[in-house]
Amino acid sequence: MFKTNIYKDASDLKIKEIFDFADKYKVFLKNSKIERQAVKETIKLVKENGFKDIDEVKDIKAGDKLYKVNKNKSIILFIVGSKPITDGLRILGAHIDSPRLDLKAQPLYEENGFSLLDTHYYGGIKKYQWVTTPLSIIGVIYKKDGSMLEVSIGEDLDDPIFGISDLLVHLSSNQLTKEGSKVIEGEDLDVMFSSRTGVLKNAKEYILDFLKEKYGIIEEDFISAELEVVPAIRPRDYGIDRSMIAGYGHDDKVCAYPSVEAIINTNNPEYTSCVILTDKEEIGSVGATGAHSQFFENSVAELLIKSNDNNYYSLKKTLENSKMLSCDVTGAIDPIYSSASDKKNAAFFNYGISFEKYTGARGKSQANDSNAEYVAYIRKLMEDNRIHYQFAELGKVDKGGGGTIAYILAKYNMDVIDAGVPVLNMHAPMEIIAKADLYEAYLAYKAFLNS
Repeated sequence: MFKTNIYKDASDLKIKEIFDFADKYKVFLKNSKIERQAVKETIKLVKENGFKDIDEVKDIKAGDKLYKVNKNKSIILFIVGSKPITDGLRILGAHIDSPRLDLKAQPLYEENGFSLLDTHYYGGIKKYQWVTTPLSIIGVIYKKDGSMLEVSIGEDLDDPIFGISDLLVHLSSNQLTKEGSKVIEGEDLDVMFSSRTGVLKNAKEYILDFLKEKYGIIEEDFISAELEVVPAIRPRDYGIDRSMIAGYGHDDKVCAYPSVEAIINTNNPEYTSCVILTDKEEIGSVGATGAHSQFFENSVAELLIKSNDNNYYSLKKTLENSKMLSCDVTGAIDPIYSSASDKKNAAFFNYGISFEKYTGARGKSQANDSNAEYVAYIRKLMEDNRIHYQFAELGKVDKGGGGTIAYILAKYNMDVIDAGVPVLNMHAPMEIIAKADLYEAYLAYKAFLNS
């Protein structure tokens, strides 16, 4: 079912399944705007389906369902297969961070009677898209005594929201002559926090008193905080036929969620099933919670040790024998900006999961280029399971491109290929995906774990 429109031969039952799955995904997306939330939502889903924390298990056997959390910002899931673990894993790897704004360590300042929050943008964004957009603040604040305060302001309909002001068009003649990348500068992405002042207090003094009274925090507590500024919009059906979903964070929750659902709905696999949800992909997969960390390798080692195999070579053999889908989105061809894509090799909405033999940019730089043998294996798997799929590239040669975590896991000498959902408006505050592609991704991921 290569490169065919899903709705062309979809039954009424199939369409209902597509829309029902999309409704569940919208709930996950609404509750998972930042990586900490995505981990909590994933734990909730898998514990309801019999998964146990691997740290609480002494010995493992075939059929065991396990999870392990890394610093509350990444997570790995396993179902132990009937074959020896050293025969290799079937791995789905997605990321749960998304482009956003982060508060600086000392964010609060006053200007012209307003209190504002200084930010640093995270990941690749078009900065002008973030002004005059309703924003929420989500994250955690740790105080010196070790106590933690969870923050979520702007998500409930009764909450206040925040925003970044823009210059009115009547005064913006100079601004509008700038290049798109310079219309809004990074240092100007400051969030308006308050305008209220007391008779004897300036705006900053007022807001510090307010924060201390309402939340028990002082200015220095911002230093040990992780506060993320994200769009205050909820996932909504998009288009008159409700065939699409608009929302923030499709990149890459739209691959993370079907990966989780795929392993939840995998029973008694031959090969050990694995789902990795990582952090920091948008800034190079670095740090302790990114794909470059030792968390994945250490978790597989723990799995082997608890199955009574403490041989270092067994770890290397397991990783080398594994197969992986790097579950990350790709850019869909845009009806208005189609000139940026090679139509023969572009991903289209409603044509199913998109595979990319290679990603990277300008000469395949930083790409994992999948072997032809593995691509043939994937083609057969999709067609044997009657799953709609397409092969694509991200844009024309020399137009741009992008990377995923595929090349990072390929260093273990395992077979890896990119496989994800096409997205419009990628990295914007409001991204768009097609419900049918989301559902085919779920079917593809489930078939892969059972292959």
